[in-house]
Amino acid sequence: MNLLNPISSIMTKDVITLSPDASISQAAEIFNDKKIHHIPVVNDMKLIGIVSKSDYLFFRRGFLNDNTDERIEDIRMNNYEVQDIMTQGIATMEPTDKINVALEVFKENMFHAIPIVEDGNLKGIVTTYDIISTLAKSNGAVAEYTNV
Repeated sequence: MNLLNPISSIMTKDVITLSPDASISQAAEIFNDKKIHHIPVVNDMKLIGIVSKSDYLFFRRGFLNDNTDERIEDIRMNNYEVQDIMTQGIATMEPTDKINVALEVFKENMFHAIPIVEDGNLKGIVTTYDIISTLAKSNGAVAEYTNV
């Protein structure tokens, strides 16, 4: 993998998203069914936040205990919205930004996904998994330009 390639070369383009008024149970369903850990929150494809599986699990642990009635838990899961637990003010990148920039962001911060936006519109997402997966498929990482 050439670390100077654009991030668009490794990002996930078909991103699963939620609207801010989606229920927490809708997010839970996506986390369980799709086996992903980050869901961008969009309003007309404009990125407004991101909800992580950690955000969701913290929400669940914050209220759930062994004595919690299932009906009460169902009410909570369907009455709270994604916007109540999503993270706002997140780091983003543009499709033309280089892979090495993403590596620096991941190294310096405590999150594992970066939405890729262009003019405020969500174009994709890159995760630590995307980088590890790409490295595993290649012969290693290089930081040099190649003639194409």
